Formats: sequence, structure tokens, C-alpha cells
Amino acid sequence: MFRRLTTLATAVTLTLAGLAAPAHAAGAACRAVAGSPHCQVWTGKVDWVPDGDTLRVDLAGDGTRNVVSVRVLGIQAMEQHVYSHYPERRKGDCHALAANARLEQLIKAGGGTVRLTALKASSKSGSRPLRSVAVKIGGQWQDVGEQMVRGGFTLWQAFPGEWAMDEVYHRAAKEAAAAGRGLYDPASCKPGPAQNSGLTVTVNADAEGLDEKNLNGEWFRVHNPSAADVPIGGWWVRDSGLRRYTFPAGTVAPAGGDVYVHIGKGKDTAGHKYWGLTKPIFSNVDPAAHSVGDGGYLFDVHGDLRTWMIYP
Repeated sequence: MFRRLTTLATAVTLTLAGLAAPAHAAGAACRAVAGSPHCQVWTGKVDWVPDGDTLRVDLAGDGTRNVVSVRVLGIQAMEQHVYSHYPERRKGDCHALAANARLEQLIKAGGGTVRLTALKASSKSGSRPLRSVAVKIGGQWQDVGEQMVRGGFTLWQAFPGEWAMDEVYHRAAKEAAAAGRGLYDPASCKPGPAQNSGLTVTVNADAEGLDEKNLNGEWFRVHNPSAADVPIGGWWVRDSGLRRYTFPAGTVAPAGGDVYVHIGKGKDTAGHKYWGLTKPIFSNVDPAAHSVGDGGYLFDVHGDLRTWMIYP
């Protein structure tokens, strides 16, 4: 989510090799539970928290500026557009600044020292290393991503190949949703429109046959159970990634009816829209491959998450 800003006073060289080199990493259980997989482990001192899912970490922790930008594994914060060390200068989508503030709070509670883990040192999001992040609070290491998801500050996002915490985050996301925390409060940004319409969203994550050959077999379905039409032009759906599909002006979820968004290409109708993507977006549930699911989310024009489906 974090993008390098030209407004930064000093350009930072992302010394990825320093983070990935086995010589700099110890090894330990990814989680303090029986049967946990084995992770590589690094420690460092946080230099800055640019947004709700990104840290800048001084790996040596000695102020030598061996700084890397680390993408926190397992979470997806809402988009932030203006980054600053000063909270009052930040700007972003609804919930973005709350996520930034909460991540800063957790890092501060741990004294700025972080424990970074990954199944594979080579795991990246773009140019940034992907790492689970923990801070020591009250003498115990606490996973930052789990706290962010359980508090409703971020969505849960599974990353292929880095599955050690997925089941934990999946449970945390369902807990946050059931409690209506943070993102899952459908009126936290601004009440309405059609606040009491009872809209639901369903996703078909596993198309018939090969997903790559049947893109339109993956879809979102927005259902309107109410007795009144609900205009949803400008609303948008997404999975846990950054990509989103925005409904065209004039789109209506009809009373007692549905609007579908198909992942592939096609000709739009009143009830069927086509995203036009060239690859599937939903993760299939496959325990043998450590794939535990994903989610589908419907946001309104104010940025409120109105309804969702976290699967399975």
C-alpha cells in the first residue's frame, strides 16, 4: 500500500539483500503452538510507520540507516494518499488513518523493537519484503497483524506461500466482523445511503473447471432483499487486494433482486456487470496447499463497508 513519496526529505535505499540474507536471520517456530511451521526470524528498530500495513525498519537497530520498507504480512489497510510523520497532515480513504494510528500505537507499546518472521526470506510484495511483525508487550511477543485484523482496522489478506498465520487471521477477521468493529461498522464513515436496505454480497470463488479458463465463473452477487430499489452507482466491490470494481452511474440493485459483477470480460446489462480482468482474483480453499480462503467486500460512496463475505 505504501508508495515512495517525492516529498520525503531523504530518499531511502531499500536494502532488501540485508533482510533476505540467511546470515542475518535466526530460525524459530512461526507461532508459539505445537506443530507450528518453522520461520526465519529477524529483529530491528522501527524508523517510521508510513501507513496501516507498512513499516520502515532499521535492521541493525543502531541508527546506521540500514533501513528497509517492510510490508506487514496478512493484512490490507485502506488506501492512504498523503503520508507524513505528523498525523494531522495525513490523508486517505475512510479507515486508512485509523489503521495508521493503531499500527503506530502498537509499535510504540513495544518500544519500537520488532520481531519479523517469514516462511521464506524471498517473499515480497512488489519490492518490499513480506514479514509477519510482532512487538513485545508485557514480556510477551504479540503479533501485530492479528491485532490489526481483530480490531477491524484492516482486512485479512492471505499471501501465497506465506500461510503460517492465515488461520489465525481468518478467525480474527470473522470475530471483528461479528462484533462490528472498525471497518465492519457499516455506518462508521457516514450514515447512508439506503442504510437499512439489508444488502448482502456473495462471492463465487471457485468457478467451474479451471478458474483461468472461466473468469466469468468467478463473481460477486449483490442482493437487495428490501422492497425498494437501491441505487449503487459509485459503490464498489473488492477482494482483499487493492483492486476494485466501481459500479457505473445508474446501476441499481432492484428490490428483491441481484446485480452480478463477473471477473472477466463481457457486455454489461442492468443485472450483470463485467470487470474485464484477465486473471482470477479469488483464492480457492485448498487445505493441502495451505490456502484457507479470502473475502468479498461491498463499499458505498462514503467508503463504508456495507456488507461482506469472508469465506469459508
